[in-house]
Order: sequence, then C-alpha cells, then structure tokens
Amino acid sequence: MTEYLGPALDVLWAFLFLLTVLVCWATNIGGLPGNWMVCGVSAVYAYLIDDAARTDVGWIVVGILVVLALVGELIEFAAGAVGTTSAGGSKRGAALSLFGSLLGGVAGVPVGAIIPIPVVGIVIGILFCASLGALVGAVLGERWKGRDMDESMRVGHAAFWSRLAGTLGKIWVGAIMIGVLTVALIFHF
Repeated sequence: MTEYLGPALDVLWAFLFLLTVLVCWATNIGGLPGNWMVCGVSAVYAYLIDDAARTDVGWIVVGILVVLALVGELIEFAAGAVGTTSAGGSKRGAALSLFGSLLGGVAGVPVGAIIPIPVVGIVIGILFCASLGALVGAVLGERWKGRDMDESMRVGHAAFWSRLAGTLGKIWVGAIMIGVLTVALIFHF
C-alpha cells in the first residue's frame, strides 16, 4: 500500500510487473513452477500497488490466477500419470523420469542456444531435452526394476510424450494467465 504517485509511475510499475510475470511464466519450460510464481508476483503486486492506481490488480484477479495455476498443474499431472501408467510404468520409472526431465531441461539451455533461432531455439532445446530426459529416466528406472529393454522403451516413449504434452498444456494455461493479467491492467479490475 504505497502512496499514489501518478500515471507515469503506474505505467512503469505495470511494465516491470508484466516483464517479471513473463520471466516467471518462461520458467515453466524448464519444469519449474512458473505459473505459481506468476500467482505470487501478482499477489505481491496487488498488495503493494494502491487501489487508486490505474494499473492495479484486484484480489479477484489473483484468485482467478490461482484457479488457473491449479488447472495447469492438473493438466501436467494428468498427462504424466496417463502417459506413464498407460504404458505400465513403475513408481521408480516415474521418479527417475521426473529427475531426468529436470536434468534434461537444464541441459537443454546450451543445446537450444545452438539452434539459430533467437529465444525459440532455447525453448525448443529445453522442451526437447526435458522430454528426452524423461525418456532416459523412465528407461533407467524400468531397467533397474528388472524389465527388459522393449518394455522399458515403451514406458520411456510414453514418458517423453506425456512430459511434452503436460508441459505444453501448462504453458498454454500460463499464457491464459498472462492474458488475464493484461486485461486486468488495461481495464482496471
């Protein structure tokens, strides 16, 4: 609850807020909780920016964002659960798939930097490597469990595609969240 300082600062704070939200949203690509970070940043912004400011965000909007973040998590979880269990994967395979996905996402940054398309190359690298990491982790988990290579690869392929689908679904929900915030800033609700 700061003192109202005028429209020029409103625009500056709104711009910095949206920039921060975009950075938070982008972390979804690497498997981080970007949508929840968007909710957190929005709650801080709603608390700090005076209601008299033209670009404030109300608590109803923050509530809508929390619901959307939950939907994104459900999409990601459902995709992963359906993909792994439909292929007969074990808990060990699922756990190593998650670990491999996180490692793959980190490794995807330098891999994506090689792709000669600015920003998009890194996104492609992270998504592909995170999904590939899920595949490798699932295969290792299933092999460790004592399954043969064919069964392990079937579970690994399911982990790859479910990781990719879940992440894309979560990113899509995050984009909707950014749209809600943008509309809220413009139309002051």
